Amino acid sequence: MKNSFKMMSIATALALYVPACLAAGDTIRVGVLHSLSGTMAISETTLKDTVLMMVEEQNKAGGLLGKKLEAVVVDPASNWPLFAEKARELLEKEKVDVVFGCWTSVSRKSVLPVFEELNGLLFYPVQYEGEESSRNIFYTGAAPNQQAIPAVDYLMNDLSVKRWVLAGTDYVYPRTTNKILEAYLKAKGVAAEDILINYTPFGHADWQSIVADVRKFGSAGKKTAVVSTINGDANVPFYKELANQGIKATDIPVVAFSVGEEELSGLDTKPLVGHLAAWNYFQSVETPENAAFIKRWKSFIKDDKRVTNDPMEAHYIGFKMWVKAVEKVGTTDPTKVGEALIGVTVPNLTGGFATMFQNHHLSKPVLIGEIQEDGQFAIVWETPDVVIGDAWSNFLDGSKDIVADWTFPISCGNFNIRTGKCSGQSQ
Repeated sequence: MKNSFKMMSIATALALYVPACLAAGDTIRVGVLHSLSGTMAISETTLKDTVLMMVEEQNKAGGLLGKKLEAVVVDPASNWPLFAEKARELLEKEKVDVVFGCWTSVSRKSVLPVFEELNGLLFYPVQYEGEESSRNIFYTGAAPNQQAIPAVDYLMNDLSVKRWVLAGTDYVYPRTTNKILEAYLKAKGVAAEDILINYTPFGHADWQSIVADVRKFGSAGKKTAVVSTINGDANVPFYKELANQGIKATDIPVVAFSVGEEELSGLDTKPLVGHLAAWNYFQSVETPENAAFIKRWKSFIKDDKRVTNDPMEAHYIGFKMWVKAVEKVGTTDPTKVGEALIGVTVPNLTGGFATMFQNHHLSKPVLIGEIQEDGQFAIVWETPDVVIGDAWSNFLDGSKDIVADWTFPISCGNFNIRTGKCSGQSQ
């Protein structure tokens, strides 16, 4: 009797345990690789929350392929080598099906070899310097021709800027972007002495002498502007010092590529009114799609004061594209999904559509926004149509002959059209 009862108990326990195991394993795992601490947490924490919202909404809509989505969140803590370790953890240990993550280019370049080695799929949502196209990465942020170049054109043509301060954080994105911009400005006839380039480390706090140099540079009688690729929490003391030294947008306007609504939420914006930012989305865009997104975001985050921003829209678009590609091929296999993503089109939040092209970059509108007292941006300029992201710059020697095309027969991220050879990763 005891043995029979014992066996029945074991059988009952197994019967309960096995379905539970199957249920736990029968999910689609979504990796979230964003800094929740350190210098970049000011920007990246919101992106983590964005992915969690998208996962929740997809599950409420019935999941994907008959399965629930499960978010797996890690914190690489603004530590660039740690990004690679956490990426490997997500792919090898956690067995995620896709990853949404990174902000800085140095973090992306840290994880890139891991995704290529393990054949993972990464959606990267932030503007970057270009000069890259990987089979395993989909770049949903802006390339230089979708942000930096149009911003310079606006300053040059609409504000008659003649002198240029290229100020950035000291890492690959600002250095490469400024290299492209310097070549572009010189091609437009700007003299070398009218270009001032400055770099500071992550988290830089003492801006007094640098801002004084900017002020002096702008006192030569020519209209001067600052093109800012300063990243992370260093923006807070930078803008404070501009205000301290009385530099107004009417004197020396600053156009930023990494300052959006989230960063402004921690600043006194009254002295910053009139300074600019170049993005592909602003919360102030007036479309039904954006209004609905903002409403859902505030409901999810349970905080009416929280704002939306450009990289959030990039994650929104990337997530929608990934879901559509998975449904198309009926699997989360990264190779099949990667191939299916090319050509996928989804609505953006600015009233148009985003399409994934064969170079793994999106079509995006370009917007220039002016800082308002309430921390929002008034849109003062935009492109008449969407711009297709260019992975390789037309203004750099060694890049102007290279294209990225992950479709047959090229199937290469850096194909030299002059030599007819692929010099890097290919399928």
